[in-house]
Amino acid sequence: MGTAMASGATLDGLQGELNLALPTEPVTPLEERPAPSPIRVAGRLLHPTLVFDTYWRFAARRQAVYQARLEGRPGPWTDDPILLRHRFTNCYRAADRVSQFLIRHVSYTGTQDVPEVVFRTLLFKMFNRVSTWQLLSGEVREISWKDFNRSAYDDVLTRAFAGGRKLYSAAYVIPPPRLGAERKHSNHLRLLELMMTSDVGGRIERGGSLRAAYEVLRSYPAMGDFLAYQFAIDLNYSVVFDFDEMEFVVAGPGARDGLRKCFGPAVDGIEADVIRYMADHQQEHFARLGLSFTGLAGRPLQLIDCQNLFCEVDKYARVAHPEVSGHSGRSRIKQLFQPVAEPVGAWFPPKWNLPA
Repeated sequence: MGTAMASGATLDGLQGELNLALPTEPVTPLEERPAPSPIRVAGRLLHPTLVFDTYWRFAARRQAVYQARLEGRPGPWTDDPILLRHRFTNCYRAADRVSQFLIRHVSYTGTQDVPEVVFRTLLFKMFNRVSTWQLLSGEVREISWKDFNRSAYDDVLTRAFAGGRKLYSAAYVIPPPRLGAERKHSNHLRLLELMMTSDVGGRIERGGSLRAAYEVLRSYPAMGDFLAYQFAIDLNYSVVFDFDEMEFVVAGPGARDGLRKCFGPAVDGIEADVIRYMADHQQEHFARLGLSFTGLAGRPLQLIDCQNLFCEVDKYARVAHPEVSGHSGRSRIKQLFQPVAEPVGAWFPPKWNLPA
C-alpha cells in the first residue's frame, strides 16, 4: 500500500467521499446486457440484476482510486460522468474521514481504560461530527468520564446551537431520546450519562462478542438496530475490545435499497445473509469480472464494508441503472463531488496488523 498505508501512518484529509473510477465504457441499456447467473442464499434462489456486477466494479475501481490518492498520484482519477459529478464513500468504512478521526483522535488518544475509551467514543458518536468534538475539546478542561459535568457540556453545545452552529453530522439520523430535556443535544448528553452510569462498557466487555455489544447498546433509549450496530463497530476499533467484524451484520436503510436493486424483492428478509454471501464470495466475483482487488493492505472487505457498499451502489444506480428501483424510490444523488486538496494518509487500529 506504499509508505502511507500502515497502522501508524497519518491521516489528515480523507472523508471517504472521494471520486472513484469505474469502467468508462458507455452504459448500455439493461435489456442489452447479460444478467449475472442466479445465486442461492439462505435457501432462496436469487436472480441478480445488472446492479450486482456494478457492485463489484464499483468496489474494485473505488479502492484503486483510494490507493492512488494514498500514493499521492495526481487526479482526476476517472472520466465517468456520474463519478465526476457526485461523491461516494470509501469501500472500507474505517478509511472514511470521520472514522479516521475517531480512531486516531478519540479511540487511541487519551487513557485506554475501558470506561474512558467508551465514554469518548459514545460522546463522539452521539453527534458524529468532527467540529462538535473539537468544539467541546476547546471548551472543557478534558474530555473524560471521571471529570464529566453534563451541565458544562450542555452549556457549550447550547451556546453553539444558539449561534447557528451545526452539531450533528448528516451522515445518518441519530434520533433524540425522550429523557426530559428540551433540546436534542441535551437529551443525548443525558443518554450518554445514563449509559455510563449503568456500566455500558463493563457490560460489553463481559459480553465478549460483537453481537453482545450490539445487544447491550440496543437496550438503551433511541438505540435502534442500525445505530446500535454502528456504535458497536466504532467501539470495536479501540484497544479495549477486539471482536470479530465478521460475526454478524445489520443492514441499514441505504443498504436495503442497494440490496433490493441488486436482487429484487426476493432479498427482503434475508439481507444479512446476502451481505455475508458478498463478503464470503468477494474474490470469486472479482475474478469472474476480471477485476483486481487487493483490499486494504490485504484485508478483505468485512461485513460492515459490504453493507456500506450496498448504500453507495444504491446511489450510483440511481443514475447508472435508473430502471432498477429500491425501497425508497429516490432518483437523485444529493452530494456533489468536491476535490480535496490536502494529501491523503491512513491510520488504522494497530491490532489489525496492516503491513506498510
